[in-house]
Parts: sequence; C-alpha cells; structure tokens
Amino acid sequence: MLKNTRSPHFLEAIFPILVLIGLLAINVILYKDNATYGPNQIALIVAAVCASFVGIRLGYKWEHIQKGMIKSINSAMSAVLILLVIGALSGTWMISGVVPTMIYFGLKIMHPSYFLVAAVLISSIVSLASGSSWSTIATVGVALLGIGSVMGINEGMIAGAIISGAYFGDKMSPLSDTTNLAPAMAGTDLFTHIRYMILTTVPTLVVTLIIFAVIGLTLTTENNSQGVTDLLQAMESKFNISPWLFLVPISVFVLIYFKVDALPALFAGTLIGAFAAIITQPQLIKELSGISTDYLKASYITIVNAMSGETVIVTNNVAVDKLLTTKGMTGMLNTIWLIVCAMSFGGAMEVSGLLKKITSTLIRRVETTGGLIASTAGSCIFFNATASDQYLAIVVPGRMFANEYRERGLKPENLSRTLEDSGTVTSVLFPWNTCGAAQASVLHVATGTYWMYCFFNILSPITTIIYGYFNFKIHRYTPEEMITLKENEKVEVD
Repeated sequence: MLKNTRSPHFLEAIFPILVLIGLLAINVILYKDNATYGPNQIALIVAAVCASFVGIRLGYKWEHIQKGMIKSINSAMSAVLILLVIGALSGTWMISGVVPTMIYFGLKIMHPSYFLVAAVLISSIVSLASGSSWSTIATVGVALLGIGSVMGINEGMIAGAIISGAYFGDKMSPLSDTTNLAPAMAGTDLFTHIRYMILTTVPTLVVTLIIFAVIGLTLTTENNSQGVTDLLQAMESKFNISPWLFLVPISVFVLIYFKVDALPALFAGTLIGAFAAIITQPQLIKELSGISTDYLKASYITIVNAMSGETVIVTNNVAVDKLLTTKGMTGMLNTIWLIVCAMSFGGAMEVSGLLKKITSTLIRRVETTGGLIASTAGSCIFFNATASDQYLAIVVPGRMFANEYRERGLKPENLSRTLEDSGTVTSVLFPWNTCGAAQASVLHVATGTYWMYCFFNILSPITTIIYGYFNFKIHRYTPEEMITLKENEKVEVD
C-alpha cells in the first residue's frame, strides 16, 4: 500500500458496484437488448469514475489510479487481438463454405424420434463453428423451434435443448468472445482454458443429452422435415458443400494439438479459409465482389471485405440469410469497447484496494478450495442476476478472485473455468439479463417457460463446484512454481 493511504470500509468498496448495478438495471429497462451497444459501456465508465473518486478519498493519487487502469486494460490486449483475428476468421470460414458445410451435415442427423437430442447436437455444432450462441439461437434455433412445434413437442423443452447446445458451443469455441474473455480475466491462455474446461463441460453435456434422450423417448412425434429440407436447399444454392471443407477446421485443431499459440493458430485458420474460398466457391466470390472478368481481383476484394467488415449472402431463405451474415473485424469492435471499459473499471477497483476488501469480506470464512470455487460461482450468478450482463459476470468476479486463487496456489485455469461454468451459461436463465431477454424475444418463448429445461446451463456451475469440493482435476502450482511466481510479482512491483 502507498504512503498516506488507508484501507476502505466495506460500504466504500461496494459503492461503485452498487452504482454499476443501478445503472445497468436502468439500461436494461430503457434499452432492453441494445443495452450492451453503448449504455453499459457508459455505465462502466461512470462506475470507474466512482471507484476513482473513492480511491482518491482513500489517499491514492489520480496518476496511480490511472496507471492501474492502463495496466488492467493492457492485460486484456491479447484477448483483443484474438477477437480481431476471430472476426476475420469468421468471415473467411463463411465465404469458403466451412461454416455452411458444418451446419449442413449437422442438420443431416435430424430424426423426429430423437429431435431434442438432435437439437442439442445441431446447436452445439453451429455454435462451435460460429462461436456465437446468439446467432445460433436466432437462426438454426428458430428453425428447430418451428419444426419441433409442428411435431407437437413442448416449446419450453425445445428452447431448453437449443439453448443448452448453443451455450455449450459458445463456451467451448475459440471463436467465442466469452471464451477469450474468461482466460484474459484469470491470467491464462485460450487453449489451456479450453482444454481445462473439457473436464467439466463434456460430462455436463453428456448428462444433458441423456436427460433429453429419456424425455424424447417418452414423446410421440410425427415426421415433418420440410423446414430442414428448405434450409439445406438454401445453402446448396449458394455454396459448394463438400466434406473436404472439414480439413480447414481440422488444420486449426492440429495446430492447437501441437500447442501453437492462439493468435498464430487462428490467423493461420483465417488464411487457410481464404485459400479454400478461392478454390471451392468461385461463383460466390464473383457474386459478392460484383466482378466476373478478373478472378484474382474478385478474390482479393471478397476476402478482404469478409475479414474486415460485413458480408451478406442472400438466399431464398430468410433464416439462412441471417445465419450467413458475418461482420468481420468490425463486428468485434463493440465487444472490445466493452472490454476496455470493463477493464478500466476493474483496474480502478483493484488499484484502490476495493476489490481486495470485497473479496476478503466474501471469503473470510472460506477455507477450502471447494468453498472458494463455490464463492466464485455464486458471485458470477449474482452478477448475472443483478448486473444483467454475462460479460460483467465474468469480468468483475474475475478481477475480484484472481489474486486469491494465486495466493492459494491454484493455477489461473481453475478460475477461468469457473467463470465460464457459472458466468457465461447462467446469463440466459434470468429474464432481465440481456441474454435471457434476447433469447426469449428471438424464440418467442418466455424465460419462465424454458429455463427449467436448460439442463446444461443449470448443471454447469453445479459440476464445477462438485469438482472443487472433491479436489478433482484441480491444477495447482508446485512449490518451485510458487517461488518463481512471487519473484516475478516482486519484479513487476519494482
């Protein structure tokens, strides 16, 4: 602690968070789904100002607080760069037909007798490919809901299956913004985070599939696959669908397997996707560029546009049109804006000692690893219920608990996994949360109708807490690693 400063009281420490929660609640009421497109960023900045004001009252100088904010923002720069590359990758994978091919073959597994299981799997595949639960639910999810409704299946069950699969894919996809945000907050890398999440996420998905399989076997359905047929035909009309295109994502998975860092691996996937587009989708490239005489020029313009900005592929199916629209790097700018504002808030809270005070108060009587993980999970769910935004449910607890995990010898992937198991997936269970409001609006199924069927979302935090209490698959620093870690921290302070 700096000279002439004092420790905050709990009410002083919690004041900026109360301001943030209040402003976010107002934003949800006034802006609804659009709250994350500016209003929440302003709320974070105002909360950061409040935290800075409290810090100054505690004796900290503005220069010190500002340095803390900059340091906090800098810690998320790797995630920002990855998000930009992900935007570019999503564009080339779309125009190359990689994402449409994955969706196409995913839809092929549809069968009325196992519709709910198929809905989970299809949503998982699409969300893994796109990295977005929102776009998956708004496109394939809407189609699945219509097909399932015609079969006579309860809409809440259908919505629960779609959301379970979509959030599994969102949680596990390296293209997802939350999957990049969680390790950035915890202090680990993307692929270590994903590999560690497999330990809790795959068993949870298996249990979810078993539950839906049992439910599905008790339902009487009729075969009506016209909606799926229309989707398949719409994609066939624009893309050369081929199993060979699976080589593109496989190449990225191979790079990941050989532990290539996230940024070069994803950028390589972007270039491979661009190369695949040139080879397999000549008609689409000519159509998107408006150039039919110079294929080299048409390819360059189409690929650069797909990587940098919005690309709209028009078919005869509105649902497919929405699914095939990508925004490239520009589509990531709002998330980056949110991250910068959130890290400014987190930095001001941390450097002023406010996060440490809140954390110490919350975990004063927590002595076990299971208790710490349960406290983290509870905090994530609390912020989803009160702050109404899944990003904040990851950012704020991530900043609050990072030091405590490190001091207890727990590697950062323990924290990042808990943030995703509890923060990302539970956001859709609250009707006033931006995720819950958005999905209820898109599917036209009330949150109160579907939440109890979102088995994956409900079981995920339970699974990670159980692992914590049983000390199962909990990664810890060795004594030697702890000594090195503390020495590095001293160097950073100096």
